[in-house]
Amino acid sequence: MENKYKKGSKDTRPWGTWEVVEAGENYCVKKICVIPGGKLSLQMHHYRAEHWIIVSGEAVVTLGEDKFVRKANESVYIPAETKHRIQNDGKAEVVFIEIQTGDNLDENDIIRFEDVYGRV
Repeated sequence: MENKYKKGSKDTRPWGTWEVVEAGENYCVKKICVIPGGKLSLQMHHYRAEHWIIVSGEAVVTLGEDKFVRKANESVYIPAETKHRIQNDGKAEVVFIEIQTGDNLDENDIIRFEDVYGRV
């Protein structure tokens, strides 16, 4: 398969920003910033797993049916085909590093279940 992410690619979303800091065969590393009050869609991916490492702020994470808080230096593993979300209920920006691994890395591999910004 392929990795459609390229180093330096970036985007602004209603909840914040993401930027690809490194990409190679079967992996992609993104820096993701979530503004206060920002909430990513409840989503899953067919072809990739993700590792999240919180750099700063306090993130509320949904993983499957569980919901919990992660702070700086804490991490989360999201297996492929697992519903997940990250949101920022605090007053400071949440910054985290996302490491994607899989055979097909593509921004189109997002299946949204809920989205406060109307993107479902």
